[in-house]
Amino acid sequence: MSEAQNVTGIEPGLLQSVFAPVYPQTNKQTQYWGKLYGHSLALALVETARKAQRPVVVITGSATQAHQLESAIDFFASENVPLLHFPDWETLSYDIFSPHQDIISERLNSLSKLPDLQTGILVLPIQTLAQRIAPRAYINAHSLVMDVGDTLSLDDIRVRFEQSGYQCVSSVMEHGEFAVRGSILDVFPMGSQTPFRIELFDDEIENIRSFDPETQRTIKKLDNIQLLPAREFPLDKEGIKQFRQAFRARFEGESQNCNIYRDISNGLASPGIEYYLPLFFEQTETLFNYIPDNCILVSDKTMQEQNAIFWEELNERYEARCHDI
Repeated sequence: MSEAQNVTGIEPGLLQSVFAPVYPQTNKQTQYWGKLYGHSLALALVETARKAQRPVVVITGSATQAHQLESAIDFFASENVPLLHFPDWETLSYDIFSPHQDIISERLNSLSKLPDLQTGILVLPIQTLAQRIAPRAYINAHSLVMDVGDTLSLDDIRVRFEQSGYQCVSSVMEHGEFAVRGSILDVFPMGSQTPFRIELFDDEIENIRSFDPETQRTIKKLDNIQLLPAREFPLDKEGIKQFRQAFRARFEGESQNCNIYRDISNGLASPGIEYYLPLFFEQTETLFNYIPDNCILVSDKTMQEQNAIFWEELNERYEARCHDI
C-alpha cells in the first residue's frame, strides 16, 4: 500500500517522516501520503494515532492487505495505541452455514468499544466495511453489566440469556454458553477471553471470578463484568415478530413451506441466518454509525477498484443462488 488518503480536502502535502507524520487536523481536510515502503505505513499510522490522540480507521482494498497491515501495526502498537480487530464473517455471501462463534465474539466486542474509542487503530477491508450490520441500539439494549452486590434472579437471567442467544449447557467451553448449578452461574460472554463464575448468596452476587474452562481454576477476582449479546441479531419475541413480518413482505409464496421461516418462528437459528440479518431490524446500520466523529479516516488508493470487484462477485453469487428454491 504505497499511498493513503483521508476521505475528507487541504493541498496535498508530503509525509516528512514516519516518526512525525502530517495528518489532517479537521474532518474537512485531505492529506496524501506516498513512498511508504515496507512497514513504514504501519509505523506512520501508529505515530499518527499516538500524536493525534484520535481513532484512526484504515480502509484497505482486500482482506489480505488488512491482515498484513494489522500484523505490522501490532508490532509497533502499544497500550496507548490499541489495535482493534473487526473480522469478516469468513463465509461467502449467501452461504448456508454460519460464522464461527469466536468470530462473532470478536465482532461484537469491537462494536461495543468503537463508539467510546478515544484513540487506537482499526483496519478494515472495503468488503467488510460495505456490509450492513446491526444498529447500535441493539448492542446497547442487549448488553448487561453485572456488579458484585447486585440482586440477581437465576430464573430471570436464564430467560434473558436465552433471548440474547446464549445456549444453556452443562459446562461452558465456548463463547455464547452458560450453565446454572445451584447458586452458581457460569457464563462465557461474547468478546471475553475467559468465562466467568458468578456466585450468589440468596439472590445477591457475592463473587465474580474468571476461570479456566479446562481446569476450572480461578484466574482473577472481579468487581463487575459486561455481557454482550450472543448474536448480531435478536432472537427474542420482538426479533422473531419483526423477522416474520419482513420475510412475508419480502418473499412470495407460503412462508410456512420455508425451513428458515419455520426455524426462526420456533426460536432456532438456521445455518447461514446471518445473511438474513436485515429482516430482524426495521433499519440496519454500517460501521460508520459506530466510528467516532473525530476519527482520522485513511483509505488505500486501490479501494474503489477492489470494491467494484467485490460487488461484481457479490452479484454473481446472488444470480447463482436466487433461483435455487
